[in-house]
Amino acid sequence: MTLHLYYHPFSSYCQKVMIALHERDLPYERHVVDLGDPRSKAEFAAVWPYAKFPVLNDDHAGATLPESTVIIEYLDTLSASGKRMTPIDPGHLRAVHLLDRVIDNYIQTPMQKIVGDRLRPEGKRDPFGVEEARALLDTSYRFLEERIIQTYLSGPDVTLADCAAAPALFYAQKVAPFADRYPKLGAYLERMLDRPSFARCVEEARSFREFFPSADGDGDWPESSGRAAF
Repeated sequence: MTLHLYYHPFSSYCQKVMIALHERDLPYERHVVDLGDPRSKAEFAAVWPYAKFPVLNDDHAGATLPESTVIIEYLDTLSASGKRMTPIDPGHLRAVHLLDRVIDNYIQTPMQKIVGDRLRPEGKRDPFGVEEARALLDTSYRFLEERIIQTYLSGPDVTLADCAAAPALFYAQKVAPFADRYPKLGAYLERMLDRPSFARCVEEARSFREFFPSADGDGDWPESSGRAAF
């Protein structure tokens, strides 16, 4: 079995998949995509015509899979060994899927709205849209804060929900800090930063932080306590 991941290390959705690969200890070949390079983008578009990462290619099965949630669900079918990211129990699985959708739609999307607005030229920005995005983020922070009762989002073990949450909250904490107002959510992000599967993603992406469009009022980059072991 040879898995090929087409990705960029600074992408939160790519990190979502990488956490699952690391948690399941699955080997994979990395193909970094530079969408700013016409040749790299064209080569990637030959794999997936929409040229949106991440994309996983499984040579053995002849399968090409886009979309982070679809990829993570596929990884759980590859072998019986390793930790499952998608629970077998139907009720637990529904809870995990709900959290995954909340995080992708109501944390990732407004966070990317705030970041993307900063890349617009002067006169083309959308302050009202950014205000709406910040309000949606706050609702999502409160939603998660009220549901963290165990080590991870849906229980004592990492699931698809945590694969989605860790990178999304990492970037969201930068543009809309939440740790002071939502301490359980802040402590949860610290636990994920200390988990080797996510700590590896953060370290691989560190050199790209200089390209992040920061603004006054942004928080510091979240950091692990240094306890993570690789």
